[in-house]
Order: sequence, then structure tokens, then C-alpha cells
Amino acid sequence: MTLPDVGQLPAGLTLVYRDGQLVLTGNERQFGKPLSVDFAAGRAAHRRQFGGGRGQLVAKACGLNKGLNPHVVDATAGLGRDAFVLASLGATVLLIERVPAIAALLDDGLSRAANIADTAPIASRMTLRHGDAAEALAALVADAAFDPEVVHLDPMFPHREKSALVKKEMRLFRELAGDDDDAPRLLEAALDVATHRVVVKRPRKAPPIAGPAPQHTLEGKTSRYDMYVHRALTR
Repeated sequence: MTLPDVGQLPAGLTLVYRDGQLVLTGNERQFGKPLSVDFAAGRAAHRRQFGGGRGQLVAKACGLNKGLNPHVVDATAGLGRDAFVLASLGATVLLIERVPAIAALLDDGLSRAANIADTAPIASRMTLRHGDAAEALAALVADAAFDPEVVHLDPMFPHREKSALVKKEMRLFRELAGDDDDAPRLLEAALDVATHRVVVKRPRKAPPIAGPAPQHTLEGKTSRYDMYVHRALTR
């Protein structure tokens, strides 16, 4: 298989195919475990079957708990976990990822999911675009001919050393993505594009993103969703 062109990777990181799956890997002591996207097995499969359905916080924040299947732009797609949950519950999702290597992992994961019976219907509701949502969200949405009822944001936030040591799997991801210092600009772009609401995932005790105050908040044990509502979702 031909490796995708993702430009220059940070020193010590490599993209390889292992068992037919694209993997980003490096020294585990430095970067933690290798990264890949697998929507058909592991954590994604478990969450799809046992995660709580439309009662999950992300589903409630995006309006799926009302029996709706909105069009959701996941403007900070990352490894696609929340996007896959939303699509598995019936939403149509546009994933936008700005880091080339992570976008390549997503593309590989979606391609494989599209060829597996259990996940093919879900993958058919997921579309990927590579680009910087803070810089060009409107253009990326227009390019995909997508109706952006809801924009979901999960920006990377500055972390303490303690939390960085605990979450080993995020070391490699952070090496590529860094922190989202442009989160206020991303929120502004999302508010301009979303026709109905913007939902922002935050650590439970973190302040809101700088800018307009959220009208509603949904809070869980470790995280919360700040909600900026233009109008009610209906069908």
C-alpha cells in the first residue's frame, strides 16, 4: 500500500501500515502508544453497543435526544470518536481535521469502516475534509455541500504536566496537533456557519472559550458542553 503524503512529521514519528491499517507510531516512552482509527473494533465498537445511545452527553448537546437526526459539522474531528458516535445514532456528520497525518488516519479508518457490514451504514453518513476550520470553515462546509445545522467543537486546551502524564495516548496526538490557541476564532467561525447551534466540549471546571457567553450548559463528571443556540432544532 502507498503511504499518504502528509508532509514533514515531527522527528521520531512514522506513518506505517500494519495488518492493513494505517498507524502513526514513535518511541512509546516519549509519545505513548501508536495511533490509528478503527471504527469497527475496540473502543468505538464498545461505545456503539454499550455507550448509552442518545442519552450520551454529546448526543444531548447536539440535539439527538429529541429524536432528531441533525446535520453536524465536527470542526475539530481528531480521531473521529464523537463524530462516529453521532453518526451511529443517525446524524449526518462532516468531519474537518487540520492536521494532515490525523486526517490520513481518519480517511483510512473511514475507508475500512465502509467495507465492514456493521459499520458501512454509519460510515456512509460521515464525510471528511482536510482543512483548518478556524481559517476556512465556511469554505470547507460549502465544498462538501453540507447543511451545517450544528457545529461541534472539541478544541485542545492547555494542560498541566500531571494530566499529560496520565493520558499517555494523547502525547502523540498533542505532538502533532498542539493546543488550539485560536479557539476564540474557531468559535466565532462556528457561530457564523451553524444555522441552529454550536456546542463546545470543555473540561468540567475550565472557563468557557473567550467570546460570547453560552446560553446553556450540559455537565458530566469530567466534561461539559457549552451551548450557543441560534434557534431550536426541529424536523
